Amino acid sequence: MKTILLLLGVSIGATLFAQKNPTELAQPIVAEGKLLYKSEMASWFGTDIFLEKFSDMNIVGGYFSYTEGDTSTCIFFSDAEKPEVLGEIQFDTTFNPSTAKVDLERRSFTNLENNLFVIRSKALDELRSDTMFIRYNNTDFNLIPVIKDGERKVYVLTGTASNGVVLFGNDYLLTFDAENNLLTKKRIHQNLIPVYLNGPDAKNTVGTIHSHLPETGDFMTATDICTAMLYQDITHWETITVVSEKYMNIWNCRTNTLTVVEKDIFKKIDEDQEKRHGNKEKNNDD
Repeated sequence: MKTILLLLGVSIGATLFAQKNPTELAQPIVAEGKLLYKSEMASWFGTDIFLEKFSDMNIVGGYFSYTEGDTSTCIFFSDAEKPEVLGEIQFDTTFNPSTAKVDLERRSFTNLENNLFVIRSKALDELRSDTMFIRYNNTDFNLIPVIKDGERKVYVLTGTASNGVVLFGNDYLLTFDAENNLLTKKRIHQNLIPVYLNGPDAKNTVGTIHSHLPETGDFMTATDICTAMLYQDITHWETITVVSEKYMNIWNCRTNTLTVVEKDIFKKIDEDQEKRHGNKEKNNDD
């Protein structure tokens, strides 16, 4: 009898696990996407501030950003055999440039910064040598090194050099071990997905949608979420939808939350949304 009850308990537990809310399963991705967003925001505003205040750009080797707690820091380092920090700009959660803390005193890397620098440099070497990384016209790669919870990664996003377009896709992920040796590298989306903002229906567009092949995964990616948060205020989008093989992922641009529902459940919701909100701009992914 005890054996039967034990097996029954295991069966129920397995069923409950299998039925776990997909929205809950996606939350670690949401957290990662918000972390990437903070890094990119620090880089965007940090670059503007540094260019305004630092005079000798000939000695600058590059920059990167990282987040600790509620503080996001953008540092610029020298172009030397043994680089040093030339300046840092720190932001709180508002990313208000007027309250940013600027320090242009030269110093050595902290241990965290040194490791971020190393994995970023190795990722940059891969970008330059591996044809897996595709560079499109009027775009550039943005490298985001991340060390968190024992994992070391570098995300590579494609940024636009043109106005009136938001780019999803053509993004990559490289992972490293504790000694900063490259472990894996992969494409996240299989294509570049441009969303144009200057078309005849742009003013009436309240959202955008693209699809994922199985290789990209069931959920909206961390890079999707990062890009959404960077541009949603500019575009005035209300939602961003990602369609995968199993799910509809709906990003709420007003609350910065992700809801994931099965496709058949979403069908009725989508019909109602179309009636109430009008057009959505549609794009194909991979």
